[in-house]
Amino acid sequence: MAIRLVTYEHSEALPQLPGKNVFHSVSLFRILERTPGYTPFMLVAFDGDRPIGKLLCVIRKSWLMNKCVVYDTGEYFDTEIRHDLIFEELLTYFTNRNKDNFFVIEFRNLNEPLFGYRYFRRNGYFPIRRLRVINSIHHATIDKWMGASRKRQIQQGLKNGAVMGVADSKQQVKSFFRMLKNYYSSKVFKYLPAMEFFTTLLDMKEEDGEVGKIFTVSYNGKIIGGSCCLFSGDTVFLLFSGGMRKSYPTLYPGVLAVWNAMLYSREKGYSHFEFIDAGLPFKKYGYRDFILRFGGKQLSTRRWYRLKWGWLNRLMEKIYV
Repeated sequence: MAIRLVTYEHSEALPQLPGKNVFHSVSLFRILERTPGYTPFMLVAFDGDRPIGKLLCVIRKSWLMNKCVVYDTGEYFDTEIRHDLIFEELLTYFTNRNKDNFFVIEFRNLNEPLFGYRYFRRNGYFPIRRLRVINSIHHATIDKWMGASRKRQIQQGLKNGAVMGVADSKQQVKSFFRMLKNYYSSKVFKYLPAMEFFTTLLDMKEEDGEVGKIFTVSYNGKIIGGSCCLFSGDTVFLLFSGGMRKSYPTLYPGVLAVWNAMLYSREKGYSHFEFIDAGLPFKKYGYRDFILRFGGKQLSTRRWYRLKWGWLNRLMEKIYV
């Protein structure tokens, strides 16, 4: 039977869909459609009337350009049709419809770096190597591979009065967002969504499952650090984190923001903790050095790109393929 593809631009129109991948979930769709600057849409593949795959695509609008981002390569369900063939149908359909609509199309955070390689190339995408950092948090000691200096920073920050918690009110989320926005203001290549992303995440009800959490680090009642994570299967993904390290150097708020999320994830029974962006494979990269000190493992992956301008896309293909 031929695969039937349908595009859904509103979460209310979606049929009942199975799945555990948060990056292709109805919950994330709902969060993003309530966040200014984002326009999500879902591609669903059907075998007859039965859904066999889905792909959540996110349009990110800015004054400079429109960009469409897809995390991983979709989610697929029990079917006799090979998953890579379903992906080929979704990718070809998606690319033909959108290749002229966005300046950049990006597939990022691929769980399997080689999945769909020939289909990406056939549709004019080029790869750029990236790195992943993943911590195993299911061992008897969560800090098994953590450096001694990082352990001392955690102990010192807590001893000096820093308090770790989980945001449970919109006022806390707003305070967290103001802190994070100030922290990200100097990060040229870091993109922070509008506050509605975080407040909507807080509002997600239990029937939607544990989509994500916002973790806080405070001192004398003031939020000085924090992080935001999404939960998917047995893995926790850290999306954003930061702290007022210059104002509170002896409290190590940035370190505790990550440690707080890792402890919570361990207590809830998750097995892995992944930092969503470990950067390009440069020898020196400050953020990657920072996250590796929590004892994680560095892995190689790739992102796939397609540019609207044909001549520029062909040039990038010659460079990277």
